[in-house]
Amino acid sequence: MNNVQWKAKWITEERFAHLKTINVFHKQMDNCKLPEHREDLKNHHMLLRKQFHVTKTLGVYINITADDYYKLYINGSFVGQGPAPSYHFHYCFNRYDISNYLLPGTNTIAVHVYYQGLINRVWNSGDYRQGMIAEVYMEDKLILCTDSTWKYSLAGEYVGKEIFGYETQYAEDIDSRLKVAGWKEQDFNDLLWKNACVKHSDDHQLVLQETPHLDVYEIKPTVTKQLGEGHYLLDFGHEITGQLKVRACGKSGQIVEIMCGEELEEGKEDNVRCNMRCNCNYRERWIMSGKEDLLEYFDYKAFRYAEIIAPPDALLKESFSAIVRHYPMDESKCTFNSSEPLLNDIWRLCNNGVKYGSQEVFVDCPSREKGQYLGDATVTSHAHLYLSGDLRLFKKSLEDFARSSRICPGLMAVAPCSFMQEIADFSLQWPFQLLNYYMQSGDLEFLRKMYPVAENVLAYFGKYRREDGLLENVKEKWNLVDWPQNLRDDYDFDLSEVVGDGCHNVINAFYCGAIKTVNEIRRHLEISFTDCLPEIREAYIKAFYNKDIKMFRDSTVSNHCALHSNILPLFFGLVPEEAERSIADFIRKKGMHCGVYNTYFLLKGLANSS
Repeated sequence: MNNVQWKAKWITEERFAHLKTINVFHKQMDNCKLPEHREDLKNHHMLLRKQFHVTKTLGVYINITADDYYKLYINGSFVGQGPAPSYHFHYCFNRYDISNYLLPGTNTIAVHVYYQGLINRVWNSGDYRQGMIAEVYMEDKLILCTDSTWKYSLAGEYVGKEIFGYETQYAEDIDSRLKVAGWKEQDFNDLLWKNACVKHSDDHQLVLQETPHLDVYEIKPTVTKQLGEGHYLLDFGHEITGQLKVRACGKSGQIVEIMCGEELEEGKEDNVRCNMRCNCNYRERWIMSGKEDLLEYFDYKAFRYAEIIAPPDALLKESFSAIVRHYPMDESKCTFNSSEPLLNDIWRLCNNGVKYGSQEVFVDCPSREKGQYLGDATVTSHAHLYLSGDLRLFKKSLEDFARSSRICPGLMAVAPCSFMQEIADFSLQWPFQLLNYYMQSGDLEFLRKMYPVAENVLAYFGKYRREDGLLENVKEKWNLVDWPQNLRDDYDFDLSEVVGDGCHNVINAFYCGAIKTVNEIRRHLEISFTDCLPEIREAYIKAFYNKDIKMFRDSTVSNHCALHSNILPLFFGLVPEEAERSIADFIRKKGMHCGVYNTYFLLKGLANSS
């Protein structure tokens, strides 16, 4: 059923039906100005409904997807949400067995579709591809599909205008007076709703999502502290990813203030620091309708604490909870316990970081960016497979970046999304990730399928080779070294957005590592090749190695030896035997004077040298 021959139509809201899509793909450094996106079509919440009949309730399933995102309900019950972020030319759809949600006779499908309209790292949005498609099967017989008979309305209660993070998320100020009550239920009257429009020119190429649906579940706070009349502080015990859920009954127009955050204000232990360090200000307003209201956020946040300030007697405090979401993770697959409490706490902190940072993709952070970065995936994919024993999200990550080669054969730094960013250091790590996946999975066919992408990465960077084989002036992509800037250990090379002229260490260490990795992949695939690594390694040592102090320099014109210039040659096996001890000692003495991302190479490099 992977190759579904869809009979359903892509349905959309009337204002999107005849819009020409915007091509958001381009090289980062290109002087590319996208067409202006209509403001009235951003932060767009669409509600769709359809009733259908079944003669029996077993063996019934639905194929569904939406752009950007959907939440699916059957007869008022939540079924699932998705899809995983993907490019329109390889767009994921989800499949659910809905047998347990059905009743003999008439049933109701309700779908909340969200189109954000922003250019960011989360989705492929900002391109006017809005709407959904679905088909319902009973024992593989098609019984319902999307078409113009589906009814829709807009969800007007999401009135927030402020944007969090890096154009990542709209504030969800909610006006319950504008909410369509009961729209998910069987007995809702949708006669006044409009008929959906068919998008005849839709260009999504649909594929069944191979990764599982998110785990979505409700939890209660570990601590609920009343600070005053209508004023509460909630603590969920650790950071989570999800949405706050609250019930209240106040007068029409009364306002509830809601503040979420990862920590409490310094010196004010009863107040949440909602203006967080990550450029997200999680302060939102909820306007009462005058009836009993349920706070239903659509998007998710990363938070531990919530502070709620409401009119007296409005809140139904026993209803305080959170809807948590993350990639499914069986924590029994990998357990850890020691006699040292601090070490146990560190383990739990890191385990949670991987767990909640794994959504439908590996997100670098679930707050200000929510994007899957190629360099970050080197670390997270490795940690995740050890913690979970599940390689499916790792495989999706590799494929996501492989598909970004449609934009640039040297790959994009963050994918799959509409934000165009390129980082040379990250691109050169993709072959290393691919080999690591193969070594863990043994999937030779996948290695063979992905191998041409690895070869194209090498070919792309080959255009920057100078006479001795080293790279210089790699100006088409950002040369990162490390982030933030103050953790580069005074790396002595111009790393402005368009990198300075010359030949520097880190990019060449990654290049040597990529060549070494692709050589290993060729051996596993039994592909004959000419090994140029010895000559490149010799050129690298000649260019950057200082024999007098047995250390590697930052560039061909500098005598400064940053931590990063020595971590990577140790990790990739580029260090002369005579220097291994001195470089290892230097790294131990220097300590982790680098970003979290580079500690992976630091620790693995030290392990390799021991």
